[in-house]
Amino acid sequence: MCGQFITFEGGEGSGKSTQLARLADYLEKKGYPVVRTREPGGTVLADRIRALILDKTEGATPGAAPMDPKTELFLYLASRAQHIAEVIRPALEAGKIVLCDRFTDATLAYQGAARGLPKAEIESMARFAAQGIAPDHTFLLQMDVSKALARMKARGASNRLDEEALQFHEAVQRGYTALAQAEPKRIVVINANAPIPVVAAQIQEQADAFLS
Repeated sequence: MCGQFITFEGGEGSGKSTQLARLADYLEKKGYPVVRTREPGGTVLADRIRALILDKTEGATPGAAPMDPKTELFLYLASRAQHIAEVIRPALEAGKIVLCDRFTDATLAYQGAARGLPKAEIESMARFAAQGIAPDHTFLLQMDVSKALARMKARGASNRLDEEALQFHEAVQRGYTALAQAEPKRIVVINANAPIPVVAAQIQEQADAFLS
């Protein structure tokens, strides 16, 4: 494949979507063909799965059990398989730059580090779902968890994962940190506590370096 697959990772409220949009605008102005997408979601079917995953009323019916972590994992992987088949693989084969809000690193951080599912099993199933697709570069936006949650709360709307306890989000952060330490060449850690324009400039500089 001659395209480039760039992912944005980070906890809730870390600014991934904002920074992805800014980088997309920046690259498009330079003439690069860019595809913007997200996980879970990215296709009609994958978006339907996303709605189920993030529905905060899930398990709230009297007598209903909350979503099992394994169920959550399988839903994410099902969404990813469809996303790759419909969007990511065709775009990469066409030589485009794919910017994706979350990918397999999120699965390892959320369902692995935070939910406690075995890392080896997640990696095996994630590879199968990804069909040989892996990010070429990843921007990990790291932000003080309390600050990120406060930013998210100020937005008003929330989903099932947003409303998890502080300890859950801290575990996600630790999971991401471990991944960055294990793959420092692929994963670029960005201090998302800085002002948005400063963060954007850092990401653009890094993108210019590896795209050139």
